Amino acid sequence: MSASMAVADSVWKTMESTRSVTNEQLSILHFLFGKNLERATRIVDQRGVKRISGEPSGRSIFQVVGESRRKEEYLCFPEHYCGCYSFFYDIVNRGEQLCCKHQLAARLAESLGACTEVRVSDEQLAVLLSNL
Repeated sequence: MSASMAVADSVWKTMESTRSVTNEQLSILHFLFGKNLERATRIVDQRGVKRISGEPSGRSIFQVVGESRRKEEYLCFPEHYCGCYSFFYDIVNRGEQLCCKHQLAARLAESLGACTEVRVSDEQLAVLLSNL
């Protein structure tokens, strides 16, 4: 894990424990993630993050609404993967970003308790994951 991600993880953990965010924490995250953080906060403000949890396992994935007019929804694991174009282009191929705005929105919403919770059967979750 990079030093930048270690700092970000520390901020996320603090936010999770308090279910709030300070201006200092936002400044740190903005320094690390720039415009992607701004875009992510807009997504969270518009209630664009769902945590889809399978039952009875409790496994989950996030579904995050994009900002385009089409309002695509991207499946993502906040720390590891997003199905969006930017994830593959900017992060995997070019290594220019630490994560995409959808991953940031999922982390932010999860830390602040701002996700819409959706419960499905483990079988339904498996079908959703098979489409990745």
